[in-house]
Amino acid sequence: MKRGVKKQNAITGSIRVISGKWRGRKLPVLEAQGLRPTTDRMKETLFNWLMPYVNESRCLDMFAGSGGLGFESLSRHASSATFIELDKIAAKLITSNLEKLKVEDQQTQVIQGNSLEVCSRLNQSFDLVFIDPPFNAGLVPKAIDVINQNNLVLTQSVVYIECEAQNQNYQVPDNWQCIKEKSTQNVSSKLFIVS
Repeated sequence: MKRGVKKQNAITGSIRVISGKWRGRKLPVLEAQGLRPTTDRMKETLFNWLMPYVNESRCLDMFAGSGGLGFESLSRHASSATFIELDKIAAKLITSNLEKLKVEDQQTQVIQGNSLEVCSRLNQSFDLVFIDPPFNAGLVPKAIDVINQNNLVLTQSVVYIECEAQNQNYQVPDNWQCIKEKSTQNVSSKLFIVS
């Protein structure tokens, strides 16, 4: 009689790097609950917004998932990227994809754990922060608070927030100014600059 085997999350999809040194490269991604890689179309819009800010930036991909936003930033010559991901298999896959792309270790850090807890322990600041948590989990306000309370952004840092459209009325610190935004029926995307 076979014992019940816990079903592993399946690596069933891929993301594509849109531009930069890895343009066109496809990377495997995990199919797991709450993991929704940013679409190519939205990534293109976002990185058009970010064009003046990515080069030589220190990035934080706070709810990394597939790591797509961090990979895109590194492809476009960000100086470093820190990926935080709760799902162990997804975090391992980010590490594996970084190895495939031959990214130098000092350029990246992959941390498996709860983003809010990890960010409260980070001892550095970032030029570019991606907040794109699982939908309907109420994480955006908490992420904003932890970033602000732990001084993870400085003057001229940019913060991208993607969330479900019905929850886009979150509060940001007074020194965060919205410089770009786009909404669809389901998704709200906003880019803030810290003054």
